[in-house]
Parts: sequence; C-alpha cells; structure tokens
Amino acid sequence: MKSVSLLVLCSCLFLSTCLQTAVSAEEAKPQGEWIPLFNGKNLDGWNVKIRGSDVNDNFGNTFRVEDGLLKVAYDQYDEFAEKFGHLFYKDSFSHYIIRVEYRFTGEQSKGGPGWAFRNSGIMVHGQTPETMTKDQRFPVSIEVQLLGGKGSGERPTANLCTPGTHVVMNDKLFKPHCTSSHSKTYHGDQWVTVEVEVRGNEVIKHLVNGKTVLSYAKPQLDKKDADAQKLIQSGSPIMLDKGTISLQSESHPIEFRKVELLKLKP
Repeated sequence: MKSVSLLVLCSCLFLSTCLQTAVSAEEAKPQGEWIPLFNGKNLDGWNVKIRGSDVNDNFGNTFRVEDGLLKVAYDQYDEFAEKFGHLFYKDSFSHYIIRVEYRFTGEQSKGGPGWAFRNSGIMVHGQTPETMTKDQRFPVSIEVQLLGGKGSGERPTANLCTPGTHVVMNDKLFKPHCTSSHSKTYHGDQWVTVEVEVRGNEVIKHLVNGKTVLSYAKPQLDKKDADAQKLIQSGSPIMLDKGTISLQSESHPIEFRKVELLKLKP
C-alpha cells in the first residue's frame, strides 16, 4: 500500500513539474502581433541619413521601394566615396524583437571598401539621425552586422559591431569593435531571416533562421568615442535601454522583403 502511495505521489510531483515547465515556456513566448515597419509600397515612417548629406536627402535614391521590396542600391553613384547611409524608423523602442528577411544582390559599388562586400546591418539602440553630424559615418548604436558569403569559405552573419558603444559578454566588458556569431554562411542571393531580441539594457540576442547565434548584455556608450562623447555631453545616459532602429547602406546592394517588429513587455 505504501509503495502504491509513493508511486502516486511521485507521479503527481512529476506531472506538477511538467505543467510548471509548460506554463513557464508559454509565458516566455512573446505575446502580441507583429507590426510591419515596411509597408511594401513606400518609405513612409522612415528617415534617411547619408554621410555628407542632410537628414532626408536621399542621395542617389539609395533607399527605394521597387516591386514590393525595400532596396538599397547604388546605380546612380559614380563611386561610393564613403557615403555610408542609414534608413531610420521614425520611432524609438526599448523591449522588442525586430525581424527582417534580406538578401544581397548584384555587384558592389565602385570604390566601396573591401570589408563592405556583401555587408550591411541592422542598428538598434541607436541615436536619432538629427543628432548625427553631417559627416558622421555611423550612428552611435549596436550593430547587428549582416554578411553574405563570398562563394566559398566561412562568413557568418548576424555578427556584433559596436560603433561608439560597448557591451557585456561573458560577464566582462567587451571592447573589440566586432565579433562573429555562430551562424552558418549564406552564399549567393538566398533570402535569410534575422531576428534581434532586445530587452532594454538587459539582454540582446541575435537569431538566424530561428536559431540563437549570439547574445550579450548591458549595451552602453563608449566614453572614449568622440561621437558618443557628444551624446553624453548633451545628457544621454551611459547605459542604453532604448533607441532608434536603422538599416545600413555600406556599398553593396541589398534587398529587404520584410521588416517587422514585435513589442515585448518590460
């Protein structure tokens, strides 16, 4: 009788644990609806900042919408000439997941730097375009670097770069400018899905085709960076818990067929 009672008790405890685990997993799943930031028709809701130009001077029609795709193109450039650009969404966010579907196409613009071959990025926790200087190359932000393969060899995507910022990785302040993720290499013009899960100043995760490939914490301004110093002097906090989202132009054509956002509860 005691053995049966013990067996029943153990079964109940096991069932309770399984239920709690299932509930916890369900609570951890993001709730809400995905908000399309790109409407497939035009650049409504977005602002352009290209190096050497004023805000919303879309030099060379770099950022455009064609055939339902958001395209970054250079066919109206004589040469790239370090005209790094960014397309900023109008609102800032703190806790969210941004998801994009992208592919690299065509040939790199004449004069584009070698490292920018099949190279673009999603900038999060960024400054606003209005606070950038006219000749500033990149917004102070956390960059989720998008890379395409070169046809052979390894070249992961959804890497981390830190223009004017630092992060904490493995419980230590991480100061190198870029670090690679653990993603696969995607050669050719195939579509790739990248998600960035941003939870304020806590954790940021990079996911490629649904798999986490990199994570870190506590994004913050680099006190020694000249662009970050301007923000600090204007009253910006050192620790970053919100900011703009932008897409890069770095000399290689890229297309986005989806840019959407899911808000998360703090």
